[in-house]
Amino acid sequence: MGGSSGLVDWRGRPVNKKKHGGVRASIFIHALVLLSNAANIASILNLVSYLRESMHMDVARASTIASNFFAALQMFSIPAAFLADSYMKRFYTVLIFGPIEILGYILLAVQAHVPSLHPPPCNSSLKTSTCEPVHGSNLSLLLLGLYLIPIGDGAARACLPALGGEQFDISDPVEQRQEASFFNWYTFAVSSGGFVGLVFVVWVENSRGWDLGFVVCALCVLLGMLIWIAGFPFYRNQLPSGSPITRILQVLVAAFKKRKVELPEDASELKQIKQDDADALEVLQRTEGLKCLDKAAIDTGNASPWSLCSITQVEEAKIVLRMVPIFLSSVLGYIPVPLILNFTVQQGNTMDTKLGAIHISPATLFIIPTVFQMVILILYDRFIVPFLRRITGYVGGVTHLQRIGIGFLSATLATGVAALVETKRKKVAEENGLMDASTGIPMSVFWLTVQFFLLGVVDVTSFVGLLEFFYSEASMGMKSIGSSIFYCILGVSAWLGSLLIQLANQITRRGDGTGGWLDGTNLNKGKLDRFYWLLAILELVSLLIYMFFARLYVYRNNQRVVVEGEKNASLNDSEEVI
Repeated sequence: MGGSSGLVDWRGRPVNKKKHGGVRASIFIHALVLLSNAANIASILNLVSYLRESMHMDVARASTIASNFFAALQMFSIPAAFLADSYMKRFYTVLIFGPIEILGYILLAVQAHVPSLHPPPCNSSLKTSTCEPVHGSNLSLLLLGLYLIPIGDGAARACLPALGGEQFDISDPVEQRQEASFFNWYTFAVSSGGFVGLVFVVWVENSRGWDLGFVVCALCVLLGMLIWIAGFPFYRNQLPSGSPITRILQVLVAAFKKRKVELPEDASELKQIKQDDADALEVLQRTEGLKCLDKAAIDTGNASPWSLCSITQVEEAKIVLRMVPIFLSSVLGYIPVPLILNFTVQQGNTMDTKLGAIHISPATLFIIPTVFQMVILILYDRFIVPFLRRITGYVGGVTHLQRIGIGFLSATLATGVAALVETKRKKVAEENGLMDASTGIPMSVFWLTVQFFLLGVVDVTSFVGLLEFFYSEASMGMKSIGSSIFYCILGVSAWLGSLLIQLANQITRRGDGTGGWLDGTNLNKGKLDRFYWLLAILELVSLLIYMFFARLYVYRNNQRVVVEGEKNASLNDSEEVI
């Protein structure tokens, strides 16, 4: 099926490819992605500072709330995706939940502005000063404002990649290339939003006040939504097809009921649907493997949906099960990425942050990997992909899983480089008698650019590759869920990363409860270099596990370039390309 099959315009009529979809429609989507990420990335990276300085929380509690906020941003994409695929168009899902995100920022702005809604100012460095942390109803207001934001942003994360992918017909040679570029430019919009947030929004929060900073965040999201809504007449929209989770559960239940029934030798005896059936978004052909699920399509006289399923329904369940090993190995592969990024900034805080006569602030260090991502994405999309496409014949230059693997290899190298740089940083601190100092180590912060560059490569390859893989492999009725699975990987890996820090500290502490690798506030006396080597080993093992499952995976869609003579050919043939 082509990418525009079964799609409708805003009035519910079949789409006209000359009027709907394409690059023009995707520009409106990229605008919302850029502006919403300008607000959210700034909030994620600066939230700990707000909780400690304005709400007077201790380090542990502030870090926990910030980690939970980041995870919630990723995880709420799952229920939003379920609603979009099952009951509402993607456009209406974002339209309904988007204002809730704006409301969250408004509540935070009101709390930051009204003195009675937050603790009074104090100086924690003075022993005579008592800094009372936020509590009671004010704490409830803070948490309410924070967790309203993921409700709106989760809907955007789940629906915008899928909505963007729908704007391109993969059976059309031109639009097939444009769809491959869409996910690159989607990631570029995320990085550009992060750049704007780090340069402008963080500056407003730190220099002009948190109340004004949260207002700017709300205005960014509001402006992005208004631009995105303006593109409504140009979008191609997929109609919801009912709950995919229910369909998969029906297959599992029906297959279990008929587990003792023999499969017929003639596959045509299994129940199948036709393309012209009212509920048929897509007709999937029977594939080899997981034959136990095929029993759900055997007609034993009971036509209940929990006893008899179509082959298309069975194949939809197979698609999800086949992606599980890739999901799990990718969760392991992504664990070191946020940890390296966070610890790299802490390393940079102790080093020489001068750039000529300019001092680089700690938060500004995040701009370095962001700029790397933006530059690499442009080079990758404009030069590397066309070059590789001519050699390999794949529309993206390489397959999705190959691209993801390159990212995990870069993450492995990044952890190794980070360990070496940290070893040198501690050696310089020791040679200069600065082991007790928290800043001023005479070693340029630009020693960190190599690991920042490698992290940029991870986002250009694994970030885009995973997003595109789960979107393209998902069935037509699960595109939003496919996109949300990727963000679920980020959320789960963030939680596991926090758990890994706690385990490493607990195991390496001495009998008196001190001496853990990452205990204390002095990085020079810690063992961050050893923790980096632990991450390098973990990343290498996860890379090997990922490569094993990637080689076994059989794509349901052919990723080779469509030529004009093959425009009307089916793209549903499974082909092993790794």
